[in-house]
Amino acid sequence: MLKRLVQLELAICFALLAGITGLVFVAAIMRFFGHPLIWSVDMAQLLFIWLCFIGANKAMREKSHLGMEVLVSRLRYQRRFWLEVICAVIIIAFLAVLALEGWRLTWLNRERTFGDSTLSYAWVTVAVPVGCVLLGATLVHNMVRAFRGQREELLIYNRTPAEIEASAPTLEL
Repeated sequence: MLKRLVQLELAICFALLAGITGLVFVAAIMRFFGHPLIWSVDMAQLLFIWLCFIGANKAMREKSHLGMEVLVSRLRYQRRFWLEVICAVIIIAFLAVLALEGWRLTWLNRERTFGDSTLSYAWVTVAVPVGCVLLGATLVHNMVRAFRGQREELLIYNRTPAEIEASAPTLEL
């Protein structure tokens, strides 16, 4: 089931990126011919905020967010593991606050229209609570995997050499 969700997430990311690219291209062409699409910038921004949160979730699941490992890479596994657990708990609490406040903001903006379109601005603001819930669930999943994989020295945020090897792109001819 998780594999299907991962594939769906990737398909949504591709569709959003293609939509943004296509929309900006068509808007530029139309502007060149003197018929600008006044709603195109707003729609591109709407798609982009969703792409950011879904892409951030994909990066969290794959443990590919940027990080500073200069100091923590010098720690032994157990200390590094517990430091990551503490950081994960703090981040989950922060994401919970963002999700709650994002939901309140969404509720407040349901009557407001988005730019020049007739869409509700809530479609923009709801990306925050949805994205935070997705990120929190992925972080919890990574934590559970790390706790279960302590024998293999799995971490929450950082990939093991085996995980790096498994995620490396391959040329299949």
